[in-house]
Amino acid sequence: MIIGKGIAMLEISAAMMGKMETIHLTSIWDHQERVLLDAGYPGQLKLIEEHLLSCGFSASDITKIIITHHDLDHIGSLPDVIQNSRHTPEVFASEKEKPCIEGEQRNVKLSPESITLALASLPDSVPPQWKSAFKHILEHLPTARVNSILSDGEELPFGGGIIVIHTPGHTPGHTSLYHIPSKTLIAGDALNVEEGRLVGPNPATTYDLALAQSSLQKLTQYDIQNVICYHGGLFTDNPNQRIRELAYG
Repeated sequence: MIIGKGIAMLEISAAMMGKMETIHLTSIWDHQERVLLDAGYPGQLKLIEEHLLSCGFSASDITKIIITHHDLDHIGSLPDVIQNSRHTPEVFASEKEKPCIEGEQRNVKLSPESITLALASLPDSVPPQWKSAFKHILEHLPTARVNSILSDGEELPFGGGIIVIHTPGHTPGHTSLYHIPSKTLIAGDALNVEEGRLVGPNPATTYDLALAQSSLQKLTQYDIQNVICYHGGLFTDNPNQRIRELAYG
């Protein structure tokens, strides 16, 4: 879905462990750069490719990849996207996310206990071999090298300008981004859309809920017309007012 000049939301839907999962990546581009924001679950390169073609280019054209944080559904196909590109894409992430993406530190939310709970939550229809494969993925997340560190408040010179907004809480180094020309907030998992309504961070999947909640105050500094939430998609109904409500109660 084209949001504005040089920006699109990629709605990726696929059956995951017995249920349909939909996530919303973002692509930003200009005359020189092709930027992908987050990289989906493992095995989703083909789906990402199909959506990028509607933007007028291929996954092999990707020159930059920005990762909001290191959860599996955001880094799953990162190695595949890198290997498929003919440009050796530059990968960006925050300093706290870098060691997790590179495999030097464990995902802070994936303790042995949490993995056991995740496996127990899968539908009974999921075959044992699939559960075993899922357990292996959770214990050995995909990894990739991070080339550049995202600094809070910096402006990336892609697609007319993208401002980096550190919004820790969902993970320690979670980052949101603001696309200046289209006034679009790429929220990552700092916000969600549920039944058409913009809501705050999901308590069930958030590392530090109090920190995530306080991070929302930083988002009130921007003039936002569109919000792309990784879970829930696009929100356009007076987002500035709604974000203030969520940030300050």
